[in-house]
Amino acid sequence: MLFAVLFTDKPGRGHLRTANLDAHIRWVEGHGDMVLVAGSLRVEPGMVPKGGLWIVEAPSKEAVMELMETDPFYTCGLREQVEVLHWSKALDRKVPV
Repeated sequence: MLFAVLFTDKPGRGHLRTANLDAHIRWVEGHGDMVLVAGSLRVEPGMVPKGGLWIVEAPSKEAVMELMETDPFYTCGLREQVEVLHWSKALDRKVPV
């Protein structure tokens, strides 16, 4: 199953993002079999991210949550809210990102 995972960071915690960014990137790279796409979300380019978005392939929402709970951005206390939604891919084309 495919899931879209929306993260909202706690306000004023940009220092946690900075301190844990390298560990988070390594973690995402190490879980590429499940985390298919990942990236931060900002109001404007150059601003501190407000959260993030993942596209995840997993057998269940519970599996997504178990995976997410091992992410350094989660374990350091950066995340304020996490929403896991079933995602139905509408277009099957390669998108350059």
